Amino acid sequence: MKLTVNGEINISYVQNLCLTFFPGAKFAQDEQESDETPHACVDLERTEGGYSARVALCVEERRVESRAFVADNPLYSDHSIAQMAVGKAFYDAGSRLIKYDPPWGILVGIRPAKIASRLYDRLGTKLAVRKALTSDYLLSPKKAQLITNVALTERKILQAYPKDTCSLYISIPFCPTRCAYCSFISYATPRLLSLIPQYLERLKRDIARTVDIIRQRGQHIVTIYIGGGTPTTLDPEQLRDLLSFISETVDMSRVTEYTLEAGRPDTVTPEKLASACEYGVTRVSINPQTLNDEILAGIGRKHTSDDFFRAYYQARQSGVKAINTDIIAGLPGDNFVSFSKTVDQISELMPENITVHTFFVKKASDILHSGVNVYARNYAEAVKCVDYAQLVATGKKYHPYYLYRQKNTVGNLENVGFSLEGYDGIYNCLIMAEEQNIYACGAGAVTKLVSESGVIKRFCAPKYPYEYLDMEKNGNEAEILFEKILTFR
Repeated sequence: MKLTVNGEINISYVQNLCLTFFPGAKFAQDEQESDETPHACVDLERTEGGYSARVALCVEERRVESRAFVADNPLYSDHSIAQMAVGKAFYDAGSRLIKYDPPWGILVGIRPAKIASRLYDRLGTKLAVRKALTSDYLLSPKKAQLITNVALTERKILQAYPKDTCSLYISIPFCPTRCAYCSFISYATPRLLSLIPQYLERLKRDIARTVDIIRQRGQHIVTIYIGGGTPTTLDPEQLRDLLSFISETVDMSRVTEYTLEAGRPDTVTPEKLASACEYGVTRVSINPQTLNDEILAGIGRKHTSDDFFRAYYQARQSGVKAINTDIIAGLPGDNFVSFSKTVDQISELMPENITVHTFFVKKASDILHSGVNVYARNYAEAVKCVDYAQLVATGKKYHPYYLYRQKNTVGNLENVGFSLEGYDGIYNCLIMAEEQNIYACGAGAVTKLVSESGVIKRFCAPKYPYEYLDMEKNGNEAEILFEKILTFR
């Protein structure tokens, strides 16, 4: 996509607005253009009392232009007002050109609850926050209410976890097979799976070192999250050994939530679940994504809906406190009838958490090279699916407790975690809020620390397992990384 910007405006913000209406658009300057290449021209000017913006969008022979003025407002920073002016002009032009009104309006970014929470600090009531979100950010009333509710739930959770608490994330970046849409750092080839024993030994050393650093920094662990990949790719002995080591290394008396991702039902066994419960796991994720076997095969999931039900009932019988299930709206080939059946069947099971994702695409996913039109404009269908899931969840007495958004999501929609009362996923809320330290171990793991002044710093481990295993050989990279984490203030 060709993008021309004049004025002091963040380019990434404009690019995100483009992706709202042109999902999958690329902005490389050396990209070859044609007469069919969409073109966005943005002009921003500081005028008396506010900002004026003009946006012109061109696709083939069609051209739409729109203007917007946003007055200075003590509720928002100068930077935010400038973005609002550009956003409103872009929204009007895009919705007229594409014939679609994005339900999230001009709000971009992964964590919209932060904006809703800041507005609540200044405005003081839910109604005032919803009004600001609809008028200033052009959110639909449904999305304004949703994110306001999430923000207030998040605030309550944060009050229960003060600054001296932290979380520990442990990465198991291996899967039995790779899903076609996967964007996580996970590995499924026999050669890479053969690294698991060596990887676990190295991982345990890093867990011990990280726990020691946490103690030295005067903090204590309140949530543990073992993710991936699919941690239950480990065989029963390997999983038991890891869980045993964690229980011996971490002060488990302070841990209030301990999650083990078992996202692939074909990796779940009663033996693994028994070990999880024995060593203190309180929450497992068993994710069908869809209960349509044809769709499962199409996205590369090597299991059936029957496999999911088997794994789910095994988890329920194991006695684990909470079960999460992930489902995805807008999967290639899926439709409202099929998706609504999945929602109905999952909600009948009454898992403690239901996470409703919306399909999105990243560059690393295999599906981009499959010939499937992943950017098909089934906006209305996706909106209908997401609305239905949220309606059913509310009817079953679930409430939304965390939310995040991603680029290139079908219909510019969201991912929402729903919870029964008393079962909010604490780790998920804490990582979205970015007010608590999250220490991470393993390949692709990102330690995220918050300074005393509120500055967030990320410390990244090598992305690939073999690079992670080589850290100690390359100038003692591991110790250098640990020292940076220890001394960060």
